[in-house]
Amino acid sequence: MIRRLITRLARFRAQEEGMTSVEFAVGFPMVFFLFLTAMDLGIMSTKAVILENAVDQTIRELRLGKLQATSSKPLKDKICQLAPILDDCNENIAIELIPINTAVWDLPTNDSQCVDRDAKLSPVLGFNVGRQNQIMLIRVCVIVEPTFKTIGIGEEIDKDNGGGFGMIAVSAFVNEPK
Repeated sequence: MIRRLITRLARFRAQEEGMTSVEFAVGFPMVFFLFLTAMDLGIMSTKAVILENAVDQTIRELRLGKLQATSSKPLKDKICQLAPILDDCNENIAIELIPINTAVWDLPTNDSQCVDRDAKLSPVLGFNVGRQNQIMLIRVCVIVEPTFKTIGIGEEIDKDNGGGFGMIAVSAFVNEPK
């Protein structure tokens, strides 16, 4: 009886029919997971590059006097115009403009603040356009949605209650003399 069972198991192991199906069933989910993770990372990287570029172009116009900013609204509008890939940008963007004291090089130590979409609150951020020849630091935070929220990077990244995460761009510039 045991001999017959061992013989059957040996014949079963020797058969190779259906092995491709087993390999596919085991390997495909792992490869597909890696593909979706790479795709999500690529989309996030693209959004980050577009945000950085939009901030750089906006700051250039501000420095050269083409853009007058007495509040954060003109900067928000310009950044969102230059970065159309960011969904609901005007509602999900927070901008902080801080002059840097070059006597002590006192840089802000706190993290950049983002919009709290759940409570419909924008954080109170410093917005000081500074004076001529003063070094300025700008921090921009936009809440974006991961492409795939439940797998790969979208599952692991820290998100707010709405499922978005803060994408931050930081830049510095010197106010040009008028």
